[in-house]
Amino acid sequence: MIKLTFLGTAGQMPSARRNHSSMLLNYDGENILVDCGEGTQRQFRKARLNPCKVTRLLITHWHGDHVFGIPGFLSTLALSGYNKTLYIYGPRGTKSFMNDLLKVFKFTKEYKLVIEEVEGKFLDMKDFYLEAKPMVHGIPTNAYCFVKKGLIRIDKKKLAKSKLPNGPLLSKLKNGKDVSYEGKKYKAKDLTFKEEDKKICFVMDTKDNAKIVGFAKNSDLLICESSFGEELADLAKEHLHLTSDQAATIAKKSNSKKLILTHISGRYEAKSEQLEKEAKKIFKKTSVAKDFDVVDVE
Repeated sequence: MIKLTFLGTAGQMPSARRNHSSMLLNYDGENILVDCGEGTQRQFRKARLNPCKVTRLLITHWHGDHVFGIPGFLSTLALSGYNKTLYIYGPRGTKSFMNDLLKVFKFTKEYKLVIEEVEGKFLDMKDFYLEAKPMVHGIPTNAYCFVKKGLIRIDKKKLAKSKLPNGPLLSKLKNGKDVSYEGKKYKAKDLTFKEEDKKICFVMDTKDNAKIVGFAKNSDLLICESSFGEELADLAKEHLHLTSDQAATIAKKSNSKKLILTHISGRYEAKSEQLEKEAKKIFKKTSVAKDFDVVDVE
């Protein structure tokens, strides 16, 4: 199961109820932090989460509301005895920004940082992979997808009929290899099936553009910024952000199963239901994230 915790859902300025942007994705020992706005380390404490379990940090872009929390977060890891390698991924310019940050905010650390500027599929593990796609926001900006690979499973009913024994033969079938037993050949394709991939797509600050729909295609969960309501479409275009109805249109065109709006401007602090209502006119399975919301994708 994939678990997602919203640590910060505000726009450019935080409010009493919304912290700056940050989300934590947990899957099978991986804890992937998406953005690290100011105050993220405190949000970990409030959510009763251990920052030392974080394995990777994905930076969407280098505007302050998405990265001002990085120095404090790295310092907290150092003071807490973090002993893993922390992988930091971001758009073009990330290595230079991180080098400057580490010069300004000096602290003693025993752990290793690996910093990479990424585009396309940049991490391919046994059970999942990560992809990045450049967006349009005035500075280098990435959207990200986390994809849990569909595993090869044994069809239990067909296995029972085959009367194959448990053991190494089943492992071979799961790896797509045909097997022989008591003089008879069994094809892997006849006794197995592949689960569907599970895809979570993060589209933060960006102007509406043609690349988003293809990148988010068939997402089980699309997390998308909604800095403006539809009445401020011109302002959204000027500031290279998305509106609620644009986010919903992306979800619909991409055949996503669920849409969660985040990066909520302070102007909607008391009326976030407006954004949800506008989006639902186009895409019904829409909700607006709040700080500390937890979503499971099974």
